[in-house]
Amino acid sequence: MKKIILLLLLLPALIVHAQLPDHIYQPNIHSVKLYKSGDIYSYPVLSLNGGDQLELHFDDMDADVKNYYYTYQLCNADWSPSNLQPFDYIRGFQSNRITTYRYSSISLDRYTHYDATLPDRNCVPTRSGNYLLKVFLNNDTSQLFFTKRFLVTDSRVSIATQLMEPFNVELSRTDQRIRIVISTVNSQINTLSPQDLKVVVLQNNIWLTAATVDRPSIYRGNYYEYNDDATSFPGGREWRWVDLRSMQLMSDRVQKISDSAKQTHIFVKPDAERRGQIYVYYRDLNGIYTVENSDGNNPDWQSDYGYVHFTFVPPGNRAYAGKDLYLFGELTNYSPDDASRMVFNPEKGVYEGTLFLKQGYYNYSYIAVDSREKDRNRFSFGNTEGNYNNTENNYTVLVYYKAFGARSDELIGYAQLNTLIVR
Repeated sequence: MKKIILLLLLLPALIVHAQLPDHIYQPNIHSVKLYKSGDIYSYPVLSLNGGDQLELHFDDMDADVKNYYYTYQLCNADWSPSNLQPFDYIRGFQSNRITTYRYSSISLDRYTHYDATLPDRNCVPTRSGNYLLKVFLNNDTSQLFFTKRFLVTDSRVSIATQLMEPFNVELSRTDQRIRIVISTVNSQINTLSPQDLKVVVLQNNIWLTAATVDRPSIYRGNYYEYNDDATSFPGGREWRWVDLRSMQLMSDRVQKISDSAKQTHIFVKPDAERRGQIYVYYRDLNGIYTVENSDGNNPDWQSDYGYVHFTFVPPGNRAYAGKDLYLFGELTNYSPDDASRMVFNPEKGVYEGTLFLKQGYYNYSYIAVDSREKDRNRFSFGNTEGNYNNTENNYTVLVYYKAFGARSDELIGYAQLNTLIVR
């Protein structure tokens, strides 16, 4: 009986672990992309009861046909599963089969490309909030292949944002602070206290570094102001890039392409520290990548894959003392893990790492994590990229509300601010 009680207590934690956001569980799945229909640069956001749609794309390197299905999981603001049942937030079928696929052509690597347009009219989210798109095999949710985040918004509050300097003078040249003012005058919600609203701020749509604030600096009835350093972020620097749209012609950041009958190896020009360098603005993709192809016609199924080799040269060709180095960006799912870790080569005095990537245009950065830090999410651009308050960044403000007795957080506000536009 004690074992059964213990299992019941641990079950919620096991469920959360089994549904990690933006996670690929099977090694045959590559190049998972989810964005607004027709806009490859966008973040997946839907308006509640609106007509907008999302596109899902992914490749199966087994190059066969499988019965993939998808469903939605409603989550709270912290991405823990809500206490609602699927029929409480999905209208129609609880799962749908992905029926559109195509075998790759004119490429060395064989794969099957799958795509779907969401939401299907037979499977529609009916509540606002955070959602996990879950893709699984044979309509069996226990055979989970990957998850992707998306948002469903119900704009019921007014949000004003302003780029400010941090109050901490020591951070004035390196960090960016977002001042947020929320009005609930026309929201038709009954707030009971300042803690009824929860605000989440994302820098470049990276959830790993999200700032969550549940107490306003100033509260007057329908007026909520968030104006302290809790919404400050290190500015970072414009992202590095590598153009892999062609695997036949070398772009400006490619040092060498090694081709064989079975594999393509691309060697990126060595990178070095950028901290201390003069800040220079150039247009980037704020950390994402796009699947594009200048060698064929359709990038989805006529693009090749290649082993892309990255090299980072530390100062004096010596490893960072007490720190691990990682490749960071959408190309590594923003995850400091074994797959993105750079390995120091003492003979060459450089860090080396390899990723298996599809043709496209990639942004990336390097991050340093304290070797003794158990939480890999605590990292810094300070050693590798530097932080500058002039850096162009995109900020997203999300406002959540949980009514008294409710079993999930509602996403009642959504706003964006770009630091380049406001200057």
